[in-house]
Amino acid sequence: MLDDRKLDVLRAIVEDYVSTNEPVGSKALVERHQLGVSPATIRNDMGALEEEGYITQPHTSAGRVPTDKGYRLFVDKLSTVKPLSAAERRAIDEFLHGAVGLDDVVNRTVRLLAQLTRQVAIVQYPSLTRSAVRHLEIVRLSETRLMIVLITDTGRVEQRVLELPDPLTEESVADLRTAFNARIAGHPLTDAATLVADLPATVSPAMRASVIAVLSTVLETLVEHVDERVVMAGTANLARGGALDFPGTLQPVLEALEEHVVLLRLFGESDQQIVHVSIGGENPHEGLRAASVVSTGYGAESAGALASLGVVGPTRMDYPGAMAAVRAVARYVGHILAEG
Repeated sequence: MLDDRKLDVLRAIVEDYVSTNEPVGSKALVERHQLGVSPATIRNDMGALEEEGYITQPHTSAGRVPTDKGYRLFVDKLSTVKPLSAAERRAIDEFLHGAVGLDDVVNRTVRLLAQLTRQVAIVQYPSLTRSAVRHLEIVRLSETRLMIVLITDTGRVEQRVLELPDPLTEESVADLRTAFNARIAGHPLTDAATLVADLPATVSPAMRASVIAVLSTVLETLVEHVDERVVMAGTANLARGGALDFPGTLQPVLEALEEHVVLLRLFGESDQQIVHVSIGGENPHEGLRAASVVSTGYGAESAGALASLGVVGPTRMDYPGAMAAVRAVARYVGHILAEG
């Protein structure tokens, strides 16, 4: 266990390195921080921190930089989430308030996160498997052509057009719409398939083939729609720190961010109550071993987390600022979805 003074020295090293992108020496710590001890004592403390693996010396005669272990201790014990300024809170509110529809909410959110944190922002669309049916609209385009529109409680809209084996009247389509919504509206999508499975048996033989066609299309939308979508913004922010942030090359990080499956797995299980931070080697994907991920779940409070959002950047990250921005934006998005 490190004593309080060494923890203060580690905190100062992390804060200075994040701010300056330069290795931190004992002289700089004495000048910038009121640590209340002599430069010699600080040098001894830095030696102890290096021996314990919390900081390292990138090359001879240079100052020290935090290691992944040092950042981990900083995040877990030494940092406090920065309160957002009134201007930042107002900017979030104004930027997201005018959003129209789920696509607009997601696109605004990812751009806002990238601007606030100056990192790569990633927002996952609300998963269909975690959503409930708000309404199923069946639109008659012609006697033998229908449009099926599934609207979820998260504002997600899925649309299909199908050709019917037999013609249906406007009245029959209206009855079908009513029958479907009576069974599935308000229910989780994961339950909806079971709730409508016996619907063809409840209609007249003349309508049965058309009802089966509609049911097949609805089930395809409810059950077989397995792709999950993510949106990303701010990739250019990765280049701001230069070679010190990503020694060698940015290529592995960029390749990892291009992989759809990697993005979906970055956040793990969503939790609205916790801002999760994964640092360097803690990331399971090899290409992200020089990066950190700050994420949380978002959604209406009563419904639990529907999806995740967060930022990816170098381990030399302003963790308190990133955690505050991610948490605040997630809460705003949750309120918007609840109101929708």
